[in-house]
Amino acid sequence: MNNVIVVKLGGATLGGHDTTIEDIVYLQQKSKSLVVVHGGGKLITEWLLKQGISTRFAHGERVTDKAALEVITAVLAGLVNKEIVAAINSLGGRGVGISGVDGALIQGRVKDKELGYVGAVVKVNLVLLEALLQSGYIPVVAPISLNTFDKLDEAIRMLNINADIVAGEIAAAIGAERLIFLTDVVGVCDHSGRLIPRLSPSEAEALIASGAASEGMIPKIKACLRALSSTLITRIIDGRQPHALLGEIEEGGGGTTIQRLPGVD
Repeated sequence: MNNVIVVKLGGATLGGHDTTIEDIVYLQQKSKSLVVVHGGGKLITEWLLKQGISTRFAHGERVTDKAALEVITAVLAGLVNKEIVAAINSLGGRGVGISGVDGALIQGRVKDKELGYVGAVVKVNLVLLEALLQSGYIPVVAPISLNTFDKLDEAIRMLNINADIVAGEIAAAIGAERLIFLTDVVGVCDHSGRLIPRLSPSEAEALIASGAASEGMIPKIKACLRALSSTLITRIIDGRQPHALLGEIEEGGGGTTIQRLPGVD
């Protein structure tokens, strides 16, 4: 399983104009093993608004009460997930949509009672992923987990987990060849906004500590650091560029690499 590529799709890669799905299908047809993890924050906010549910963030994460969790689950595991899977299959690929709940893939606990039903990953159960990959499918994973530990409410069996974190945990558990984040920025930048092409783990941690990396970049960097326990290379690249994923696999270059460097970390 160590030749698997884990791809995290950000909001910029979910539009109808994007070439990422084409790249995913092409790579599968070239016998690449892929796991796709997706978010859907903007669409969640739109649907919460339609339901008259206000959106509030604390510490950069969406506060999730029971009503919000129902909408988030429906949007992520339903609408967004199935749209991606439908696009893959329509182009001749073989995709299967699942969430972290299916096969007890992602098992979590409540991260912070202040955030409500927002989870932290405790365990990744790879049985279902391995079965799908070995059968020639692309698992497309929505970041909803089982509420396995420290339950606030026995009736609430699911948790909303940051998709970046889920991607990092899956990459770490599966021993992925690489973890790739497709984002709506050029990569990780310094205080002056200049792209940083390469970071060691300690340098990446220092960027977070200094505040140079902030908001949505923080969970991506943390996910990369988590994945490096067993993943060879992690990449944060600009998913807005045409065929960014294919270019990354075939040529590399651009974006930011976070990687353990001999004698440094």
